[in-house]
Parts: sequence; C-alpha cells; structure tokens
Amino acid sequence: MDRPKDASDRIVILGGGLTGLTAGLVLSRAGRSVQVLERGPEVGGLARTIVRGGFRFDLGGHRFFTKDEKVAAFLGGLMGAELVTVPRTSKILLNNRYFDYPLRPLNALFGLGVPTTIRSLLDYAGRRIARGFKETPIVSLEDWVVDRFGRTLFNIYFKEYSEKVWGIDCERICMEWIDQRIQGLSLRRAIKEALFPSANGGMATLADRFLYPARGIGRIAENLREGIERTGRVLTDARVCELRHDGLRLERAAVDGPGSTGDFAGGEFVSTLPLTSLVDMLRPRPPEEVARAAARLRYRDLVIVAVMIGRPRVTDQTWIYIPERSVPFGRIHEPTNWSGKMAPEGKTLLVTEHFCFQGDDAWRTTDERLVGNTVSHLARLGFVKPDEVEDAAVVRVPHAYPVFEVGYENSYRTILDYLSRFENLHVAGRTGAFRYQNMDHVIAAGIDTAQRIIARTPADFEMDGEDTDLAELNA
Repeated sequence: MDRPKDASDRIVILGGGLTGLTAGLVLSRAGRSVQVLERGPEVGGLARTIVRGGFRFDLGGHRFFTKDEKVAAFLGGLMGAELVTVPRTSKILLNNRYFDYPLRPLNALFGLGVPTTIRSLLDYAGRRIARGFKETPIVSLEDWVVDRFGRTLFNIYFKEYSEKVWGIDCERICMEWIDQRIQGLSLRRAIKEALFPSANGGMATLADRFLYPARGIGRIAENLREGIERTGRVLTDARVCELRHDGLRLERAAVDGPGSTGDFAGGEFVSTLPLTSLVDMLRPRPPEEVARAAARLRYRDLVIVAVMIGRPRVTDQTWIYIPERSVPFGRIHEPTNWSGKMAPEGKTLLVTEHFCFQGDDAWRTTDERLVGNTVSHLARLGFVKPDEVEDAAVVRVPHAYPVFEVGYENSYRTILDYLSRFENLHVAGRTGAFRYQNMDHVIAAGIDTAQRIIARTPADFEMDGEDTDLAELNA
C-alpha cells in the first residue's frame, strides 16, 4: 500500500503521454506532489521514439507546429537546441502518380487529365450554385468534403484513404473529425493560399515547415519525465486496473503490473487513459446507461512496421499517403528526411502505418508475416529491393485514434455528464478526452489542466515560493 504523509496533497496522473507528462511537469514546478502511472514500459504514448540497432523511428511521425505562444514558449524552454526545423513535403501516391498533399489546386486537378479536371471543376461549380439555393445538412465526412471540394475530387482523393484509415464508410464518419483537422479548408481557400500566401503563415493545415527533435519525437516525453522526476515520480509498467471512489471523489488507483503493485491515493486525479477504459475501471461501477455509452465509443488501433534499409535515402518526402485498399499500409514516412540522426550514417528506414481494429488480421498476424507483406508491397511500389532490407521492427499501438462515428455525441455526452460528478477528476488529452488533437493541442491541454488544479490550491498550501504564471513554466 502506497501512502504519503498526506495523500490529499498528491496529484495522481493516469497515463504517461504528452498531456499527462506536461501536466505533471507544470504541477511539479509549482511545488505539487506528482505521481505519474504509465501502463507501458516507456513514457510518451503515441509520441514515442523506438530505438533498434542504431535506427530510431516514431510511431507514425509527428510534426510540431503551433500558433499558440504559450505552447511554443513551453516547448522551446523544454527542448532548447534539440529542436530542428524541417520542411514539409508530403505526397499522395495514387495510380502510380504523385500528387501534392495538402492538395494544391493545379497539381490536384491537372494531374488527373483534361476530362477529369473539367468534370471536377464543373462538379465543384455545381455545388457552389446549388448551395446558393438550398443549404444541405452537413453530418458526415462525406457531406463535408463534397460540399467543399465536389464529389469528383471526394471520390478520387478522400473516400478510399479515409475509409482505409477509419475502417468505416465515409458517410458514417462524423464531420466533426475533419472539421477539427482541416479547419475551414476548401478548394477555394486552397487556391487562394496557393496564389496569395498569407503573411502570417496561413492555415495550420497548409503549413510547409515544422519543428522536430533531432533524435525523435520521443525526446519531448523523455525531457518531461526528467523534469518531473526532480521532485515527483513516474512509474512505468504500472497498469491501473481499478479507480475507487465514494460517488463524488476519486480516492485511489489500484495498480497491478511488473513495475509496481498497490494502491495510489491522491487528492486530484488527471486521466489521460482511453475514456472507455476509465469508465470500465471505476469502482463502484457506473450506471448501466454509462457503461452502454462507453461500449458504443471506439478507438482505431495502429500497427507500425519499420523497415531498415542499407542505403542513404529512399524518398525526399516527409510523408507519402497511399489510398489504395490493395496496399496494407496507409502512410509512409522516412525518418532520416526529418533528421539525419534517425539512422546510422549511410543507412535509412521506412516506417509504414497499418490502420486496424484489434482483432483484424493486421493486429493478430505474426511479425514475420507483417514484415514480409510490407516489404513485398514496398518493392512492388518501387521503394525498395528486398535484398536492401537489413532489419525490421513491428510495434502495435492500441487506442491510437478516437473514432468519430455519426451519432457518437450522445454517448460521449452521457459519459462526460456522469464523470463531471467527480470533483477531483480531470479528463484531458487526445485519448483521455476522446478528441482528435494535434501535438500542440495535447501539450496545451496538459498546461491548462495543471493550471486549473493549481488554481484550486488551498490558500494554506505551501507553494515553496513558486510563481505559477506562464512566464515561469520554463523555469
């Protein structure tokens, strides 16, 4: 049994991803007692860097771009000279031809040939005219894209890839997801940005440069952990199995894992665990309607296959998107195009993302078969020759992305309404809050959550003279 002298002073953070670690560091710097419980053997969640035989790779590749000054200052203070600036050059590989991503009008249209280009423009013009007479309800991803790009471009560029990523039909994917990810983008806006670039850098969706730690995105989580452990604790291999409460407050987290076993009491709890898992862990159990709501929400899982190659370069891209259903992976990135420190000199690697649900063939099949199938498709697409492959690694990532199915909001609201009764529970982050957030958003969520907890601090709590204003977050 783990009992501090006064458990009410301790903040227990469930999950060691970027949101939880950011909250933990801000709280630690404010003099609070922090305990982070991470189920896996390493911190970072989806933003981890795997090291294998001198090769380094992220779980899909994560760029950092923000217009939020507080987040930029926080990350800059944390990472310092570790950050490098990377030009973004991404492509869609479709029918053996490359198209710019994000879509650039001239490339996207005229790369299709004259007949398809004319049909696309007429389709888009027709949508604009029709919209002037009658507003069509926008419910699904399909509705959103067709409204802004026309059905022809939707069918060519969006439909197959989106369904490959999410595993459901586009008409079942809630428009909220794409509206979060591609705020305000339309064919007209894309044309405007292409011809008349904004002085302030334009839309985040169209950003052509980003920041990246030279030794991989996982360095952010590693630095956060190091900062927390100056005064607090971060336990890995610590699986939370139960969260005990009295109906109004969480009291303790029961942990069972190779890294730690026992009960961890706390005065405040920050959960970045999958929202559905959080509901399932509560003891006493929540009402049946809440459990049913949690059962209706789903996460998309991810399998990473990294292939190490005995030559200096394969592509000149940061990402390549592959919509074809016949190809098992949906996206490729080459880490050495982000930083030369991601592979031994004279070598490189390709990282492929296989989107799936647990139980799918991609999740259940052996590593050997996954690697063999991946290399075969990379060779067919012209990226590698099988005899160039020196090694490979497979990483399975559960609960990688929340799935926004049409109608999910009712279940989501039912869960949040129930959780709101716990006055010392703070739910945050992409996985924890069931929100599709970029890296700057999850860091901001950690900062905001910590500041809300600090603001609730009783007047007689000893702050060790620390000033918790944003100006001091990088102390």
